[in-house]
Amino acid sequence: MVRKCVRTGKGTSYGNTRSHSMRHTRRTWKANIQKKRVFDPKTGEYKTIKVATSYLRTLAKRLSEGKAAY
Repeated sequence: MVRKCVRTGKGTSYGNTRSHSMRHTRRTWKANIQKKRVFDPKTGEYKTIKVATSYLRTLAKRLSEGKAAY
């Protein structure tokens, strides 16, 4: 399974690490992906989705407003 957020599409980013002497080597930044059980009011059941933690705040906001989770 790909390490990618289902909703935002966030995944692994690539770049360089720069030392004090300005040497650079390739490195990666991994997205903080978590499994979350979310209730789907349309079907009336829980679904497990893999989302970034930055999206969890948006998800909580939508659920408190009574909107669909996704």
